[in-house]
Amino acid sequence: MALDLTSLPRPSRDDATVGTMARGLVGSEILRIAAEVRELVAKGRKVCNLTVGDFSPREFPIPDGLRQHIATALQAGETNYPPSDGVLDLRQAVQRFYERSLGLKYPLEGIVIAGGARPIIYGTYRAVLDEGETVVYPVPSWNNNHYVHMMGARGVVVATDPDHGFMPSVEQLAPHLGTARLLCLCSPLNPTGTMIAPDVLGAICERVVAENRQREKQGRKPLILMYDQIYWVLSFGAVKHVTPVELVPEVAPYTVFVDGISKAFAATGVRVGWGIGPPSIIARMRDVLGHVGAWAPKAEQVAVARYLDDTAATQSFLEVMRKRVDERLEALHHGLTRMREAGLPVRHIAPQGAIYLSVQFDLVGQGGLKTNDDIRKLLLEKAGLAVVPFQAFGLNEDTGWFRLSVGATSVAEIQDVMPRVEATLREALGAK
Repeated sequence: MALDLTSLPRPSRDDATVGTMARGLVGSEILRIAAEVRELVAKGRKVCNLTVGDFSPREFPIPDGLRQHIATALQAGETNYPPSDGVLDLRQAVQRFYERSLGLKYPLEGIVIAGGARPIIYGTYRAVLDEGETVVYPVPSWNNNHYVHMMGARGVVVATDPDHGFMPSVEQLAPHLGTARLLCLCSPLNPTGTMIAPDVLGAICERVVAENRQREKQGRKPLILMYDQIYWVLSFGAVKHVTPVELVPEVAPYTVFVDGISKAFAATGVRVGWGIGPPSIIARMRDVLGHVGAWAPKAEQVAVARYLDDTAATQSFLEVMRKRVDERLEALHHGLTRMREAGLPVRHIAPQGAIYLSVQFDLVGQGGLKTNDDIRKLLLEKAGLAVVPFQAFGLNEDTGWFRLSVGATSVAEIQDVMPRVEATLREALGAK
């Protein structure tokens, strides 16, 4: 007979069995919203789910070649521990991939492999920061607030605005860089789908270099730039992705790239990411990630190494991938533009990169709607449109801005939901 332990204490903010950091860690707002969506779908409701930053295998399967390489590696018995910094063949393939695609040739000692991009972000925070040191990051942005909390660091939040694509300027950042240990930037940006302009990024990098030259004279630890470019192959229109190092080579000793296959190859569940930067930092990240066992599975590493070196296959896949993502973003763009032109309170930023669109449903104060969450629930319940408010990405103000993600939906589903959204907005405006 089994011992019945079903009455064990449930989670609580006052639970003395866990530490202060864990008690104060906030769960994912996106996962909470996803639970609501699943409940509605289970009841038979039609929902266009634009919440999750993921890819539906139905809409975006991983590349055939990658799938075949994974199966081959498993059959060959590649199931033991990988090296702590990653399989050598994969590190070499990533090295070639960056030289070929971005014009950046890093030493192998400057490349570490992990189980997706999240461990690379965690490893950067953990390797660079001491408790109480300052992290500067713009909002909206993805999860920096949670990593700051986990590290016991001091977060300095720089609020951005839609007129500048929710990207920070050097003028906004400069007053905080003198005391900062880590500066976190992301482009294309999750959650906004916008990209930083080359002149803006170049000015920021020049400021980082100038700050570190001064610190070197003073014997102080340098300011490190973490540049998350996990979406960099997904860029649209006239906006070109740029890297800090190509713009200002002198920033290379202070820059850590966050990257991987999750978004480029619709392979979020395959869990292969990499960090690239100065070997002095990457070596410490390797040690941190090794102790927490955050390796990518060996078979997947072997497969990705083979796939990245198949340039014809990767280029062919990415052409189709960009086209399919862009079709969905353009469907949203056209539908929202029509609503705007019809006088409805909708504002959005045209597609630039990643799988996201930033949209403002300017309904706060209309029909009893007081918060972004009120608007979110209205759109979900009345229109069957599931979106994520910018509060999930560090913003506090109820401005009506939301992230719309297209990785788990079809063009037909987007086109189908647009009339329901328009009807819901008209109803809300009339309910005064």
